[in-house]
Amino acid sequence: MSDLKKMYKTVMDDHFPEDMKISFGGQELLYRKKSWKIPDDKTGELIEKGLRYGENPGQEAAMYELVSGNLELGGCRFIEPGNGLVSAITEEDMIRSGKHPGKTNMTDVDNGLNILKYLMEKPCAVILKHNNPCGAAQAATLAEAFNRANMADRIAAFGGALIVNRPMDMATAEMASENYLEVVAAPDYEDGAVEILARRKNLRIVRISRIDRLAEFATRRFVEFKSLIDGGLIVQQSPLNRVLKKSDFLPAETVYKGVTYKTERMPDEREFDDMLFGWSVEQGITSNSVIYVKDGVTVGIGTGEQDRVGVAEIAVFKAYTKHADALCFKKHGVPYKTFELEAAQGKRDAAALREIDEQTKRAKGGLIGSVAVSDAFFPFRDGVDVCIAQGVSAIVNPGGSDRDFESIQACNEASPKVAMVFTGQRAFRH
Repeated sequence: MSDLKKMYKTVMDDHFPEDMKISFGGQELLYRKKSWKIPDDKTGELIEKGLRYGENPGQEAAMYELVSGNLELGGCRFIEPGNGLVSAITEEDMIRSGKHPGKTNMTDVDNGLNILKYLMEKPCAVILKHNNPCGAAQAATLAEAFNRANMADRIAAFGGALIVNRPMDMATAEMASENYLEVVAAPDYEDGAVEILARRKNLRIVRISRIDRLAEFATRRFVEFKSLIDGGLIVQQSPLNRVLKKSDFLPAETVYKGVTYKTERMPDEREFDDMLFGWSVEQGITSNSVIYVKDGVTVGIGTGEQDRVGVAEIAVFKAYTKHADALCFKKHGVPYKTFELEAAQGKRDAAALREIDEQTKRAKGGLIGSVAVSDAFFPFRDGVDVCIAQGVSAIVNPGGSDRDFESIQACNEASPKVAMVFTGQRAFRH
């Protein structure tokens, strides 16, 4: 077992070059490998190293920052040097390094910023794990936003990365230090906040000063690379989110066999707010995905499934599971699974566990009145029916299915009627 643990503590050398040059039809981009001098956690000796390792121990990895060159293709001007976020992190920005970061730490932070760039108007917190959000929330204060994001999925947040869009204050730091996190990233840290967070051994505390300008990145494209197993590459533009305000949504309307179908109820202001919030969070979720949001917080997040009705059902299951865990933790101070095990052992009151289950069932996992968000159209109405059965009040999806009329009919047949709007764009992410 000790050898297995040692595997995860290894700092790998990498053999990637210090500089990387890419030529696009005569246009050249120059990248420089990032490294940081961080004290060894045992000897205290400064070790200069870039990424600890890749997605898994045994995979060498490196991160590069764009340092010169501009790229314009087909009238699209891609992001320019001098706008670094994660790739521009310096030793000074690593306020508390803990240990050299790995590839997944950096990509989690990057995807958190990818979500937050659409959510800069209010204090917002996103907790990510394996490059997907566990919980995301907006609120009047950062502390409230973090608490809601954390309680949305306290289980998955364990060992995750927390990204916030306001300076980290002491109240938020106190709450964040209670759950085990790998990384905390913020635009800055108020006096005393770092000392509170540092109670957690090896927590990486990072400052990304450009977070306060993150909204500027919402309209900037970058180049995405996908390497194939044969050594080939697929290159594409990064996507742009066209839905940035309420008026960008489209009415759910379609024509089928000469008959026009449209939803009979429009969303109210609260639902529109949740639709905007949910569609922004969708930009950072692996497809296929369906999520449920309510009052500016994620309730259930379904990710990476092959069928849409299945992911709608998985998001429901997760909502129920997380709701029960939150009830148990708030009332008894322990996770639901711990309480369940101890109840089976006769150490806890089984009746109390049944009451939590009943409360969760009555509340339908917190889904009543929520908004369902799908990153692509519903090919059949079965996915919509799953959402409606759980009490959602509104649904947002791209539209464009041959069977949109069935989804619209499902919303109109619901009691009470369910609102639906289209985004007019898909949000696949692989």
